[in-house]
Amino acid sequence: MSTVVRTNLLTKDFYAGFWRPRPHRALDGLSFVIPSGGVYGLLGPNGAGKSTTLKLLIDLLRPTSGSAEVLGRPAGAVEARQRLGFLPEHPTFYDYLSAEELLIYVAGLFGYRGAEQRQRAEKVLDRVGLAADRRRPIRQYSKGMVQRVGLAQAIVNDPELVILDEPMSGLDPLGRREVREMILELRDEGRTVLFSSHILSDAEVLCSRVGILDKGKLVAEGTIDALTTGGTRGWEIVATDVSAALAERLKGRVARLTSIAAGRYAMELAADGRPEQLIADLALGGATLVSVSPIRTTLEDVFMRALGKEGAA
Repeated sequence: MSTVVRTNLLTKDFYAGFWRPRPHRALDGLSFVIPSGGVYGLLGPNGAGKSTTLKLLIDLLRPTSGSAEVLGRPAGAVEARQRLGFLPEHPTFYDYLSAEELLIYVAGLFGYRGAEQRQRAEKVLDRVGLAADRRRPIRQYSKGMVQRVGLAQAIVNDPELVILDEPMSGLDPLGRREVREMILELRDEGRTVLFSSHILSDAEVLCSRVGILDKGKLVAEGTIDALTTGGTRGWEIVATDVSAALAERLKGRVARLTSIAAGRYAMELAADGRPEQLIADLALGGATLVSVSPIRTTLEDVFMRALGKEGAA
């Protein structure tokens, strides 16, 4: 399997202050490899260095030290930039243009001419669901529609690598679902998608691999399956018709007892506990079993552990 992105001790300092500017390290010795195909999620809290990393890969920023390769070429090489597409976190376009005019212009930047230039624009606008609005000025578009225009310009050149910076930012649930579906379509076509996000549920659904950044450092990296291995870490049992006396007796036997509604409780049992015995005792106490679910390690658990916040509420 070939490699589309490789970084080696990539570091970026920004300087703040006027008289005596002091360096702020936004990225600190980042080294990782992204194989071709699939979806790679770059995760982390705000300010972790996600956007800085993406900007270094497309040469919008230059590193303080270290190096990066994109599609087998140094980051910023024309040969690599012709084969990738990029969506910034907050796309801004000349809003008196229509989406069609903008996409024709962008297609021209990639060397398409004449009828082929217009066909590329029409094809991607249709793909992102803007064909009916393609001649409306962008200033009349909603936030979600502007995001779709951004996605369209990112794929107008038929790229091998698509880099998306917070692609779900500001979208409503319907818009987020549409973007997720498009990312999966790009993956199924054999392209590689690299996107940054702090929305873990999206990453867990979409990604084959993730890297977690914190304070400019890579604190965890690997496939979703590898990171979340560890099997069942407990059980959640939900029961109704639980009397106050029975609930009081259960407190010392479970890791957590949560009242959901009158007589309805959720109980968390540690992995070494026996759910069968607790279920039997609930039945003897007159309660009605609603559900028994294993509690498995999630990407959120991995994320919080990597950030040193395991066990935080």
